[in-house]
Amino acid sequence: MIVDFHTHIFSPTIQEKRETFLQQDCCFRLLYSHPKAKLATATDIIASMDEHHIDISVIVNLGWTSHELCVMTNDYILESVARYPKRLTGFCAIQPLAGDNALKEIERCAAAGARGIGEIRPDMQGFSFSDTAIMQPVAQTLIERNMMLLTHASEPVGHQYAGKGSITPDTIYPFITKFPELRIICAHWGGGLPFYALMPEVCAALKNVYFDTAATPFLYKPAIFKHIADIIGSDHILFGSDYPLMPPKRVLDQLPASGLSKEDIEKICGANAQKLLSF
Repeated sequence: MIVDFHTHIFSPTIQEKRETFLQQDCCFRLLYSHPKAKLATATDIIASMDEHHIDISVIVNLGWTSHELCVMTNDYILESVARYPKRLTGFCAIQPLAGDNALKEIERCAAAGARGIGEIRPDMQGFSFSDTAIMQPVAQTLIERNMMLLTHASEPVGHQYAGKGSITPDTIYPFITKFPELRIICAHWGGGLPFYALMPEVCAALKNVYFDTAATPFLYKPAIFKHIADIIGSDHILFGSDYPLMPPKRVLDQLPASGLSKEDIEKICGANAQKLLSF
């Protein structure tokens, strides 16, 4: 089984009124202002999954800056998962600054079958992982509902690209250590956070943390798979494409040159996700 743990879809309404939403939201504008940036619907991703032999895709939302846009886009994700329950799994968005409304949205999405919250973007949404007053109730609610948190992450060095942002390992790691029971997925290899697991205390702190491979051909050589597997174990790596930014095949094609064993590749491509999502 192949599970793509990092994909994005948008409703036909957002496709049709793209310019309106570009004006309304800075995170959406950052990622989708370029005319060639693709917007996919649920129908589009199912067609892509069939083409690339993907069994299940995890749909993650964006770091919308308003509570209202989080709710609206969550509705489409939840509707899409209900439409394709055997093919799609949902992660929904919250705006932590919305306080009790954000917590209520977590509860609503959990009741509707969402498995997590994300892709959260503190740098775009205007909050900080270090703000305990905001993040403590969010983390506690997620733990109580057995939900995961998927956060955007980026590297503090290297080339610039649209959406890179400032959620770097030094901002994510203290949050991880503060909430060790919370299962956290760090997108885009966690901005290089797994490399610090060569430090024993960091390795121990990452027990409940996973790293997805979204957009990795834009970031690293194929050897990244083997290096990270050697440091933290292949059990902590989740295949993710960042569709429709790129087709799943772009990431999957890196695996034969990675130096990983067949068993490790099977874990990354699906077995780890199956265990996390309990299916």
